[in-house]
Amino acid sequence: MSQDTDSRRVVITGLGAISCLGVGADAQFQKASLCQSGIGGFSNPLPISVDLSCAGLVTVDLAMQFDSSTLSMYDRVAHLSWIAAREALEHSGLKNLPENILDRCGIFWGTAFGGANTLESAFDDIFIKQKQRVRPFTVIGVMANGAAALISLKTGFKGPSMTYATACASSAHAIGEAYRSIKHGYCDRAIAGGAESLFTAASIKSWEALKTLATPDAKNIASSCKPFSKNRSGFILGEGAAAIMLESLSSANERGAIILGEIIGYGTCSDSSHITKPDPLGQAKAMQQSLDEAGLNSAEVVYINAHGTATQVGDIAETISLKKIFGDEGAKRLSISSTKAIHGHTLGAAGALELLITIQAMQKGIAPGTAFLEIPDPDCDLNFLPLRSVEIPIPYAISNSFAFGGSNVSLLLARDVN
Repeated sequence: MSQDTDSRRVVITGLGAISCLGVGADAQFQKASLCQSGIGGFSNPLPISVDLSCAGLVTVDLAMQFDSSTLSMYDRVAHLSWIAAREALEHSGLKNLPENILDRCGIFWGTAFGGANTLESAFDDIFIKQKQRVRPFTVIGVMANGAAALISLKTGFKGPSMTYATACASSAHAIGEAYRSIKHGYCDRAIAGGAESLFTAASIKSWEALKTLATPDAKNIASSCKPFSKNRSGFILGEGAAAIMLESLSSANERGAIILGEIIGYGTCSDSSHITKPDPLGQAKAMQQSLDEAGLNSAEVVYINAHGTATQVGDIAETISLKKIFGDEGAKRLSISSTKAIHGHTLGAAGALELLITIQAMQKGIAPGTAFLEIPDPDCDLNFLPLRSVEIPIPYAISNSFAFGGSNVSLLLARDVN
């Protein structure tokens, strides 16, 4: 393993994404900076009736993106994954790498539900259509590492290929573990991120039963998710994928890459207290771990991309956790927002998508606002940037991901690499 100082620093050199906000990393931030929602009505044909009026749907013709073999073998979640990973790879300038360095290139990917579409299709074939067999490649589509496998086949990356499933923290964990792998010299560069696509009858009925989904806004369905608002009612399900190209600083400098930022801290821990109820102490611990690793004073952080799911309990818990780390007054000086208001909760892709937006916010000096925050909640009394973005220099930022199961992740970013 390489032990020089530069190899232990991990920089960002490429971004890729697809969500209901559009195709491409730039589309995500453009809409986020305008607080413009991509959430719309849901009318997908399903074998049973579901109670889902709105969603964050990706509208892209996959048949124009993939050959028939790839379309039939892999799940939609893998297709979205490759679209994002391909963009990040091209953005970084790392396409067509020589064979001798592919062993030092890894893939770290997250997904909460994996090949949900393929699994439901198999059950439909058996129980509804009464077929005696399912599609030959059903196992390939269902397996959780199908997306990482497709990315590996497309890129030729021969280093570690890892898949993480920690609910809403899945892709944040994937990025954090990729960061560690490069920092400690196990690989020199990695595609890290995650994807989710779960608009199946079984998945939707499951979320219905949990009662965490937002009540559709009768006046404007696009504004149904209202993080940190007094009248919030839950989150909107979204699908999509986001990918971050990570490299050791020495690798990036050696090839003259454009560096978009640096990961300087990664905190992760478990609440070990409740399967669904978030614990502010655990969330605060993850943030403190990221600050400690970076050796950064909390007062230097300017922007927080909050987990901000628009649930009653979750938003209050996150507000409390921020005050625990930054203090009552310090927390109030922060610029904080939740972009879930406009792209929905993309679950296994959320950490990566929101980190991608945070990286762009730092580059452009614009902290995206929290859309539809018209009625502030007195229990969420921090600066959540209601309704509009603000221009502000952002030298350091944190992106938070807090998941069912009590999994907490905080990723700390620096804009400039000195």
